[in-house]
Amino acid sequence: MFPTKDPRTTRGAGPLAAIARWCVTHRLVVVLLWLVTLGGVAAAAGVAGSAYSNDYEVPGTESGRATALLQDGFHGRAGDSDTIVWRTDGGSVRAPDVEKRMSGMLEDVAGLDGIAAVVSPYGSDGAAQISPDSRTAFAVVAFDHQVEDITEAQARAVVDTAKAAAGDGVDVELGGSAVALTEAPDGHLAEMVGVAVAAVVLFLVFGSLAASLLPIATALVSVGTAYAGIVLLGHVMTVADFAPMLGLLIGLGVGIDYALFIVTRHRKGLKRGLPVDEAVRDAVATTGRAVVFAGATVCIALLGMLILRLGFLNGVAIAASLTVVLTVAASVTLLPALLSMIGMRALSRRERRRLAEQGPQPELPTGFAARWSAFVERRPKLLGVLAAVVMLVLALPTFSLHLGTSDQGNGPASATTRQAYDMLADGFGPGVNGPLTLVAELEGPDDHMALDRLREDLGATDGVASAGPVAYNSSGDTAVLTVVPESAPQSRTTSELVDRLRSEVLPVAENGTSLQVHVGGVTASYDDFAEIIVGKLPLFVGVVIALGCLLLLLAFRSLGIPLKAAVMNVLAVASAFGIVVAVFQWGWGSELLGLGSAGPIEPFLPVIMVSVLFGLSMDYQVFLVSRMYEEWLETGDNRRAVRVGLAETSRVINSAAVIMISVFLAFVLSGDRVIAMFGIGLAAAVALDAFVLRTLLVPALMHLLGGANWWLPRWMGRLLPRISIEKPECREAAHARIPGARAREDGELVR
Repeated sequence: MFPTKDPRTTRGAGPLAAIARWCVTHRLVVVLLWLVTLGGVAAAAGVAGSAYSNDYEVPGTESGRATALLQDGFHGRAGDSDTIVWRTDGGSVRAPDVEKRMSGMLEDVAGLDGIAAVVSPYGSDGAAQISPDSRTAFAVVAFDHQVEDITEAQARAVVDTAKAAAGDGVDVELGGSAVALTEAPDGHLAEMVGVAVAAVVLFLVFGSLAASLLPIATALVSVGTAYAGIVLLGHVMTVADFAPMLGLLIGLGVGIDYALFIVTRHRKGLKRGLPVDEAVRDAVATTGRAVVFAGATVCIALLGMLILRLGFLNGVAIAASLTVVLTVAASVTLLPALLSMIGMRALSRRERRRLAEQGPQPELPTGFAARWSAFVERRPKLLGVLAAVVMLVLALPTFSLHLGTSDQGNGPASATTRQAYDMLADGFGPGVNGPLTLVAELEGPDDHMALDRLREDLGATDGVASAGPVAYNSSGDTAVLTVVPESAPQSRTTSELVDRLRSEVLPVAENGTSLQVHVGGVTASYDDFAEIIVGKLPLFVGVVIALGCLLLLLAFRSLGIPLKAAVMNVLAVASAFGIVVAVFQWGWGSELLGLGSAGPIEPFLPVIMVSVLFGLSMDYQVFLVSRMYEEWLETGDNRRAVRVGLAETSRVINSAAVIMISVFLAFVLSGDRVIAMFGIGLAAAVALDAFVLRTLLVPALMHLLGGANWWLPRWMGRLLPRISIEKPECREAAHARIPGARAREDGELVR
């Protein structure tokens, strides 16, 4: 027989119940503590300022050695370099009136604050800066500092001064990292849209304005604190500039969802007639446990990035984990205090009136959720096959995944950086936008002669458009030369050229000398970074899957549940990546969505998305299966457990999914290609996870497997510690009202 626990004997026990009790008793103190923390961290971040770094260099790689040698030999080669590009409609850029106007503009730019030098195409060394057809020219603008130390005002002054010279048949555009600062979207439109949509969905679910605002308030306070904390984190470790936006994206999604689950449980307690404070404690002591468990799985998946031992990803992992930790903490501390403050207003007026007139009533799983649960039970094979086919078809584009650098050529067509990129490619060839940097170590005269021969050989190498002059540092022990490929920076042909230079061309030049030449540059750096990522990805995915399976094994004491979860998570990740590849790499709708032209997928995207998606997939797995497991423990009837679990959780899971999808998709409006990749990928994964996997494929498989879902070898059961996600609650009144309810079937009861 299966023991049935009385919830009245366990409701007040446990650390979460004690935390909830304290937060309810001292609700004003809790709210003030959170607000003071938010204000203090935000003030500290405002004073300290940001210190982000997009350093993709991996020590020990070829490009990493080239960068280190370049910095040592040339002391970083001064500040950031941007370009001013102009093109005539029909005449020549050498025409006297055009040359006079553009030269005057360049003199004005050279006199601006923060400009170190301007290299004009009309000077003695500028012949290479005018295209062969004489219709396109560019000038190089060197700033005093690197881009992280350049203000938007300085960059804006350069853009405005250059643009003022346009007209009369001459187009002027600008490219470069500093110029891109002027194209950053203003404000926080993405966050506001996501929060607004989430608020509407919550109001439709709860019917109470007060109840719908609490998850929003909880998420905003926790995510705001985390956002400011990430700014401070950038001063003590390498943190990418997209980490705060990624934290916002994840934090708003999971924060609102976690609060939604707890508020939903609290409202059920009120409808059962529990006093407000007891309903709050019950919600935190039960659903709050599932929230903590789900948050822990997300953090474990994120921190799994640390095993890759890449400094660039360490900061992202810790920043995102910090956000999740704070959202979980707010859900089990700040939210109970707020729920206690609003009292019975967590219910709508109609619900409060019905409670006063009719007294407590059991909340029965009726409507579409119950009908759908019964339908899945009747057609598990057909629906399971259909769901699997959908997931596999969407995963097909993943097999053509190409990792590489997206650059300003992938920006929106209206951006000046994109137009400058295209003008340079049209006038000088696509390779000019992504030159390779060859850095050489020299010890004697023979090395200088070998380097000169290498420059001549490079000019005759397939795939090389041109090789620039050799530049030596003051001590003569380091040299650098620029190689312009014939193909675009994102092309596989350019990556093949990098490999050919390293394996064939350079070894011949170095043979018999002490000369050592390293290939660097943006394309080479991304190729090396991608190679490191791809090499370590199997280990990383294996560790994340193993840790997730271990947690589910401990929680549900079953081998089938964690194994199915691992397969489902892999399906969700593969299908989400398929959609990302189709939109961003194949360009299906990317221009229409304002995401720029097609291009490769960022090398770090797979690792970060795998971490986030595995964590988020576990959330819905935990909330769905924990209810099924509770029913299984009470009845031993697998069909009933699956039917009841799906009927009672699908509505709240679907509501949570709609909120998370809305928040993630809203970040497409951020104007940042990387954040848009995360937004679309995560939104697709959540949609597929909630509406295909958790409400279709998972219950269908669990119906087909029967009691085997819950099988665990006895010897393993004796060794495993016992943990509980959510304490059981008797719902016998609900069972009898679920459509298709039937008696326990023989053969499914496993004692």
